Amino acid sequence: MAPIDPRPLPGEPLALDLLNTELLLDEGPVDLLAGRDTRRAWLHHAAGADHEDAAAGLTAARTAIRAVAEAVAAGRPPDDDERAALDAVLAHGHVHRRLDGDGRVRQEVVPDDPARGPAVRAAHDLLDLLGDRPERLRQCEHERCVLWFLDTSRNGTRRWCSMASCGNRAKAARHYRRARQG
Repeated sequence: MAPIDPRPLPGEPLALDLLNTELLLDEGPVDLLAGRDTRRAWLHHAAGADHEDAAAGLTAARTAIRAVAEAVAAGRPPDDDERAALDAVLAHGHVHRRLDGDGRVRQEVVPDDPARGPAVRAAHDLLDLLGDRPERLRQCEHERCVLWFLDTSRNGTRRWCSMASCGNRAKAARHYRRARQG
């Protein structure tokens, strides 16, 4: 039986899914990688890995990805230390490209150790996101939310991780302030 999916925003790219293993609940901060059961559930749902040993390097990868993502979101290039930390994760694997029988180019990330697979794939995923549309890499604008998302809206103006939660809370707070002032 598959474990319950602990991810707050299922469907985000793997790099952002890894960032979102640190979240802020009403009770306080939560790290999904810190608990054995939540780590295994995250690995199962986000990375397709069902073995506990696949957790190798995830925390270091998350830290490196966060530093680069924060730099890019702030509109500045990552500094030498931020790039070096990401490069250290990337050094545990390589990209293998080949031509399939149907004539399509296939690309896969091959870790040097299967246990590092999810961490290395997440770091490569970040590079893909940055190479494609770095301006669409966003952190939720709600002051009590730490989640990251890829803005896939047509006009690129998404501000909230979820309109149903953070967006509605922000709208309700704005409405409350206007009502109190009026």
